[in-house]
Amino acid sequence: MFPCTYACNSADHALSRRAFLGASLGATAALGLGGFANPLAAKELAKAQKRVIVIFLSGGVSQLETWDPKPNTDTGGPFKAISTSVPGTHICELLPHTAKQMHRMAIVRSLNSISDDHGTGQTIMLTGRRPEPGITYPHLGAVSARLLSSDASALPGHIQILPKGGSGFSNRDAAFLGPKFASVSLGDGKPPADLFRPAGLTSAEDEEREAFRKKLNEKFLKGRKSAATEAYTESYTQAERVVKQAEVFDVEKEPVKIADRYGRHDFGRHLLLARRLIEAGVTYVKVSHSNYDTHHENFDFHIEQLGEFDRPFAALLDDLADRGMLESTLVVVMSEMGRTPRINANYGRDHWAKAWSVALAGAGIKGGAVVGKTNATGTAVTEREVYSGHLFHTYLQAVGLDSTKNFYPNERPVPIADPKTSAISEILA
Repeated sequence: MFPCTYACNSADHALSRRAFLGASLGATAALGLGGFANPLAAKELAKAQKRVIVIFLSGGVSQLETWDPKPNTDTGGPFKAISTSVPGTHICELLPHTAKQMHRMAIVRSLNSISDDHGTGQTIMLTGRRPEPGITYPHLGAVSARLLSSDASALPGHIQILPKGGSGFSNRDAAFLGPKFASVSLGDGKPPADLFRPAGLTSAEDEEREAFRKKLNEKFLKGRKSAATEAYTESYTQAERVVKQAEVFDVEKEPVKIADRYGRHDFGRHLLLARRLIEAGVTYVKVSHSNYDTHHENFDFHIEQLGEFDRPFAALLDDLADRGMLESTLVVVMSEMGRTPRINANYGRDHWAKAWSVALAGAGIKGGAVVGKTNATGTAVTEREVYSGHLFHTYLQAVGLDSTKNFYPNERPVPIADPKTSAISEILA
């Protein structure tokens, strides 16, 4: 991993970045993917099944350089606000391609996510709740996979595409929902190199080896079944499937024109892979783009980072719309926090959770809607303050789920989303 000299370098942030770069529990890498359907079948699948793509701008993207610009103020920085495809709505000039997509998008400008800590902030944004003693809540990906995936589907429901780094299977983000709905992490969007059959091993020999492994595994499980063995069995079962369906990872199979629209860099490839995965039947894909922890030289780094984000994100929305999939695919752009309106002595912005923004598009979202408002300098919410719980309800209701129901782990009712909050109705179609 290359050092990030402009980040905060705290222990929590180092842990958070390791998570983004593919750390896992050490279990076998797991992924099961179905083959591509023909175009007509894919369109029918897209209409029938709701999907979620989360684009996570890790480190803490600046709301002032994205969705809530404050030009010509002491806190606003050097960038202008530009018009969008929605009259009267402006975003930062660093997002010219995204500005043309605003009629498909909604912005929430009044988020208070409570914590300025990287790790805690990520948990809050992905679970819709503050951490509580005695219980771990499942992440949005696990909840989406549990509630949206078909029981008959052989496909995994919860995939993370990470920057270059390790791949693996993690049981932590599924919490009480169990290993079937845990995340499968793909470093650089690729399956683990050791997942496939060695070149020197024939197909017949591999089948004999697998039959012997299953026999031993079944004997072992008769007297030693546990959560750990269940997680291992689930991961191995999923891993078998990727061997048969590896072509889904090969973005080179895409027409050159489409690949060029996304861009020939890592983030462009990762967003294109996300579209291929949901088209192949995966329910939830989270794509991480790193690193926005700009304590130093905030403006230069946002020029670079958002320059890489802007065109592929617009291409993703266009591509989904062209394929008839946007109306059934919720796309969310979030982070673990925003950045301080105050510009520090190093021309950076520090951690800020009190007043920042999230963008949404696609399924169930009212295009062109803007909810909430901050004051002239962006230091406080002045209208319609919301918390991560409001967003969690909104995500689920946007894809047709009743977010007020309960899960029942060990026959104990646990609300799917924070019952102290509710959906942001102003942005739901």
